[in-house]
Amino acid sequence: MRQSRHRTRTSSGGWFEHAVIRAGIPSITPRGLRHTAAGLAVSARANVKAVQRMLAHKSAAMTLDMYADLFDDDLEAVATALDRARADVLALKTRSD
Repeated sequence: MRQSRHRTRTSSGGWFEHAVIRAGIPSITPRGLRHTAAGLAVSARANVKAVQRMLAHKSAAMTLDMYADLFDDDLEAVATALDRARADVLALKTRSD
């Protein structure tokens, strides 16, 4: 009878744990790695639909429910862009008056 060499990713001593040790990185779980990937995508300014597809979530709402805190910086960027656009419109209006 042949012995199986299949390792589960979550078992102690599984392939994922061995890969983490061999890579010499701090301990991380598959779930932690997934969260890190989502964070990196958001930091790279990926939109919520792209992150949704990357994580295979059923909806963007699910992605936002899970990772909304990571998108908070986007609000500042949106506010800045709106302020700039408003200032540009006011400047054009002032010149045309």
